[in-house]
Amino acid sequence: MALLRSLRTQRTTYLINSRTSVSVSSSSSVAAAAKRHSLHTTAALEADVQASSQSPSQEQHVQAAGILRRRQQHHQLLSRLIYSAGAAGVGGSRQHTRYVHSGQNGRQSHQLAQSSDVEGEALREKRQLGKSASPKPSGTPQRDPLDVGFNDPVAAFKSKTTWELVRAYMVYMICSSEKLVEHNMTLMKWSKQILGQRLFTVLMKATFYGHFVAGEDQIKIIPTLERLRSFGVKPILDYSVEEDISQEEAEKREVESSVSSAGDNKEEGTMPQYHVDKSFADRRYKVSSARTYFYLNEATCERNMETFIKCLEAVSGATFGTGITAIKLTALGRPQLLLQLSEVIMRTRKYMEDMVGGQGNVLTHHKTIKDLEKYYATLGDNKNVQDFLKNVTSDKEGILHLFPWSGIVDEDSQLSDTFRVPDPQTGQMRRLISQIPPKEEEMFRNMIRRLNTIVKTAAELDVRIMIDAEQTYFQPAISRITLEMMRKYNKDKAIVFNTYQCYLRETFREVCTDLEQAKRQNFYFGAKLVRGAYMEQERARAQALGYPDPVNPTYEATTDMYHKTLSECLRRIKLMKDCGDDARKIGIMVASHNEDTVRFAIEQMNQIGISPEDKVICFGQLLGMCDYITFPLGQAGYSAYKYIPYGPVEEVLPYLSRRAQENKGVLKKIKKEKRLLLTEISRRLVRGQLFYKPKGNYVPI
Repeated sequence: MALLRSLRTQRTTYLINSRTSVSVSSSSSVAAAAKRHSLHTTAALEADVQASSQSPSQEQHVQAAGILRRRQQHHQLLSRLIYSAGAAGVGGSRQHTRYVHSGQNGRQSHQLAQSSDVEGEALREKRQLGKSASPKPSGTPQRDPLDVGFNDPVAAFKSKTTWELVRAYMVYMICSSEKLVEHNMTLMKWSKQILGQRLFTVLMKATFYGHFVAGEDQIKIIPTLERLRSFGVKPILDYSVEEDISQEEAEKREVESSVSSAGDNKEEGTMPQYHVDKSFADRRYKVSSARTYFYLNEATCERNMETFIKCLEAVSGATFGTGITAIKLTALGRPQLLLQLSEVIMRTRKYMEDMVGGQGNVLTHHKTIKDLEKYYATLGDNKNVQDFLKNVTSDKEGILHLFPWSGIVDEDSQLSDTFRVPDPQTGQMRRLISQIPPKEEEMFRNMIRRLNTIVKTAAELDVRIMIDAEQTYFQPAISRITLEMMRKYNKDKAIVFNTYQCYLRETFREVCTDLEQAKRQNFYFGAKLVRGAYMEQERARAQALGYPDPVNPTYEATTDMYHKTLSECLRRIKLMKDCGDDARKIGIMVASHNEDTVRFAIEQMNQIGISPEDKVICFGQLLGMCDYITFPLGQAGYSAYKYIPYGPVEEVLPYLSRRAQENKGVLKKIKKEKRLLLTEISRRLVRGQLFYKPKGNYVPI
């Protein structure tokens, strides 16, 4: 144990000499990444020492001494790496002396040798360095005219080498074969067994992995991010390691984590869609375009939080204030809590509808506290009613929420005590949520703490957070929590974005409601519009459990919903712009691989006078898909993003399998992309440009 204390002391006192430079290079990113790597390696070494403390004393001493030697070697290597990275910068830098240590729960913190005031200054300096470190292409940034037909192969693929074009064509050819795609996961596993790990890794990097994934870690993805940036495209980063578990294991985990330890009490008024059903417990059922997390324990959620924070750090170091990280709320907590919270929200809406008529969210009724007092008038001077009304959230335009959501997110409010309403007939308080045991109340607080930690880190690093949409039985809770995070963090600009799935019948109404809340509570509203990932699963579940189908009846109806919702957002942006308000209080990402939808958005922007420079509309597609849309947009000066997955080859196989399945379902788009690829490959062959090296002079907006 003395050796363990010695190691911990060394962890907090080793010296790093780092250089900062006004001009840019990737050296600052390398140094920062090296420091982060050091912290994780240090934590791992300490874990080894703690594990060795379980051994007999002599063996413990030998193991700990070996770990100490490895740590010293690690620190020497790290110092050389950081010094080299700093030395690679341009002269005129000034030297800082910094001590580094890792805090509790693996979080990183920095302690400067001067005084406590220097810590805040160092963080500001780091942010400023990130902003000023943007690579400045020589001369005026290039802007190309946009072909809104998206038929220009040169614009689509000028960021690619000829080998990358050949690889893309080969991948799309494979994706066109239904039999190969259907059994792709089995084929990949067989290939690994036959070829061995090393040859299998080489094969994957030369095919699917190389096409759809940016790299194995935060360091190896930097060249991809820098090349994207030089061609006007920004990243949405995601660590795409997924568990490859069986259906039986998935069902077991989901059922166990979706039911309270107090039991699944289906009392009067409960809604069946917000209770787990084993037939649909494997949430991967008929879902190819979305990642699924299955709850194991609280420690796994903590690790997921740390992974999201690493993504934030990676995207911050490589994108200079323009990057985004995508997260899922089901990765951060027990799904049972999201189910219960979603049911509370929908039962609250029904309670309000039964009392005042109409339908929809509470704030859409535009009722005041005085209106509610009239509905409770027959109860007289009832203390329960008076206490309830004191906690209603309202403004001059009416009631926003029946419950103090800010207290739920910001404070330690107990869910079981909060979600109670007076019976209009008797005045007795009745629960809208079943009694939650203290341990599960703590789990909810942990989930909110993790999300707060992630969003606060994003704000400090100047990175935006997009909270993904999930199944409809989780979504009311996810949206409610996300809007409260917007209220809390989107005070000066949009840091947090919610995701809206336009295949749902209620999407337009939900977006309008959330836009009204943002306006009335004066925060920046961020939205990512997608078609959706769970349509077949949602339809099957609704039919099996006997509740209304939440999905639009046809593909065309979904397209209409997307365009209608987008048009409403653009209309409100135009009104704000005309009134002299900050138009950036509404920010929209058009996340679509449908070129008709992208074209519609561009036409609407032109018609109502919204330019790319207004920075209120951006576009996003997946890495390796629809390059003929993303790159021409970025090179024409529009805000364009690629969703960038990364992770070790073996651990992203489930992600690659989903990409193959998704491409099988969009054969029309593949057909066009294959045609454009073949045209560009032929053009380079004729012009003797087979060894073309991409070099962009674009700056993302």
